[in-house]
Amino acid sequence: SSVNFQKGSYATYYLGLFFYDAACDWQPADFRLVGLHKTAAYILGVSPDEEAARISFPDEGRPIAEPYVCIAAQASSQAKYWNNPNGWGEVISWLKAQGYRVICIDREKVHGTGIIWNHIPYGVEDQTGNRPLAERARWLKHAEFFIGLGSGLSWLAWSTGTPVVMIAGFSHPTTEFQTPYRVINWHTCNSCWNDPKERFNHQDFLWCPRHAGTPRQFECTRLITAKQVIEQCKNILKQKGK
Repeated sequence: SSVNFQKGSYATYYLGLFFYDAACDWQPADFRLVGLHKTAAYILGVSPDEEAARISFPDEGRPIAEPYVCIAAQASSQAKYWNNPNGWGEVISWLKAQGYRVICIDREKVHGTGIIWNHIPYGVEDQTGNRPLAERARWLKHAEFFIGLGSGLSWLAWSTGTPVVMIAGFSHPTTEFQTPYRVINWHTCNSCWNDPKERFNHQDFLWCPRHAGTPRQFECTRLITAKQVIEQCKNILKQKGK
């Protein structure tokens, strides 16, 4: 039988992302303004101060003995991908030259729709699959750092305390958690996700509201260079004294 959570409660709340709430009846502050995680705090009337989730999971130690870096290259929409065709390859080659194994922990080895299909980067060690989050957390916890997109595995990495290099352009940095290693190109089109004039279309995998069908489509991440990402990797290693 279902539990009646309203019984004995003085208030109930609906938590979510309300795209068409122009009057702010369901959220006191538009989620596109305050961020994905902080919108819940504003709805509940609690402090929006940012803090990583505290997670507990079975940890059997390092999954491999050698130093390694985890990456995740897949996303739910093409706009979230790192659309630089040479980006991942250059970064992976650099990481290997530094002595790191590069482990891909995406769920899907290939993902897309229609005529657009994205493969995991060449040269990674394939740990893809529909694995338990506890297994992913173990890989992330013992990684030197994580390189990903504005996706769920970046949030999981943050919760394990692992430094996150986040490559993102269609969302403004306020959308996700703060990381000093975020990579965005401010000299291109960016942050359409946060533009209230644009309505994200969950059914359009190739959603690019400002430049769809033009040479500028997905320039927000296509024009993020491997050098920018490598510089943030270097910053992490410098912080670790390596």
